Amino acid sequence: MSEFKDKVVLVTGGGGGMGVCIGKRFLEEGAKVYITDINEDRLKKAKAEMDPMGAVDYVVCNVTKVADIEKMVAEVVKRAGRLDVVVNTAGVWVEGDSWEMTEDEWDRTINVNLKGTFFVCSRTIPELIKTHGCIVNISSDAGIGGNPGNCIYNASKGGVTLITKSLGLELAPLGVRVNAVAPADVETPMLVGQAEVYGGGDIEGYYHNLLRKYPQGERAKFIQPSEIAECVLFLASPKVDSITATTLSIDCGLTAGY
Repeated sequence: MSEFKDKVVLVTGGGGGMGVCIGKRFLEEGAKVYITDINEDRLKKAKAEMDPMGAVDYVVCNVTKVADIEKMVAEVVKRAGRLDVVVNTAGVWVEGDSWEMTEDEWDRTINVNLKGTFFVCSRTIPELIKTHGCIVNISSDAGIGGNPGNCIYNASKGGVTLITKSLGLELAPLGVRVNAVAPADVETPMLVGQAEVYGGGDIEGYYHNLLRKYPQGERAKFIQPSEIAECVLFLASPKVDSITATTLSIDCGLTAGY
């Protein structure tokens, strides 16, 4: 019997490519999965894709609003009766020269990636203490080291990395583990959106510029969402009860030299 059988898993950003893949993986292990996203149509599509038989439920939530997060957590616990695993995948991307960045770009990125992650963690902690549950945050290689033209995104994901360390230490005496996964470029709709917005009309050239920094050279390829899902499942497993306050890099060695 799977260690996740009948466990309740909450995935933010559950309407996105990474969130869907992570949710599916927990479903395969017998968990009850709740996905949340700001866009209900995206949630409905994700629910249908993940499990048309009804083992997935969803709650609409804007993670930049603390009141929304509190309502979402209360609704999940009301429906499920408990909460065992929280996975924070909700995130947005921004890039460009720092002297051209706007206040709106700063606010949007920090509010979703950093504020949202923190307050989802914060407001789920009381329920996770009851179940000795765990949190897995999605950071980034940009949360490990700096990248030119990514100052705002670096700030948001660097914050996620340190939130993970701090909460891991704070919650260890209470039996709650907190870890993070730090992927490089993952082949998801978000990556496609990046290329469309920031590629200057040359999507393939944009992809090439991302991949050429990888140590694999011509063999470099984008990370698959399934790889992230496996690592999240690993970190959420009670079999690795000694792992907390750490960030697992999944970046083809990209940050090894940082």
